[in-house]
Amino acid sequence: MSEKEIRITKLETQKRNKNRISIYIDNKYALGVHKDIVYKLNLEKGKILDKDFIEKIVKAEEQKKANEYAIKFLSYRPRSEKEIKDRMTKKEYEDEVINNTLEWLKKYDLVNDRDFVEEYVKSKASKYGRSRIRLELRRKGLDDNIVDDVLNSEYEHEKEYEIALEQAKRKIKVYKGESPQAIYRKLGGYLQRRGFSYDIVLKILKEII
Repeated sequence: MSEKEIRITKLETQKRNKNRISIYIDNKYALGVHKDIVYKLNLEKGKILDKDFIEKIVKAEEQKKANEYAIKFLSYRPRSEKEIKDRMTKKEYEDEVINNTLEWLKKYDLVNDRDFVEEYVKSKASKYGRSRIRLELRRKGLDDNIVDDVLNSEYEHEKEYEIALEQAKRKIKVYKGESPQAIYRKLGGYLQRRGFSYDIVLKILKEII
């Protein structure tokens, strides 16, 4: 005895979301998918489906939802690949789905770790030294080679010195009236916590105290 045919009997646009289509099999609601899936898989009334094809529909819908989730996550601010992967793992997406999403994002240049590092360095360079920026980017899972390459081209030693000096001149006003030893200790600690190199900190302390 042959298995009963699985046939699409109706496709209907959902009332609450015009981008989603309800699929009916044997005149009964079976599942809902994004309209892009309908076009991509050529779903139409009368189309006969087998179990493998139904699984293909389900996987395509899951991938579509994963891609949309990643886009929403990116809408708040730029993200590194690792940030996206970690967030999607936390949301219990399967590894294959996550990897497909990352490839899709890279294909359309929606995620690019080098661009991310460049923007991050530009936004932080006026406040922090190279070592702190490097540490923060490492925590975000960025490749050390990319980070160092961008830092060497966008945030050179001379620029770091100028930023540190500017920060020191502003901060030293807070310690007005304190002994040179106290200022040396407090200002040095402040600059080091902000990630400026030991050599730069030492040079600045000798220069302004």
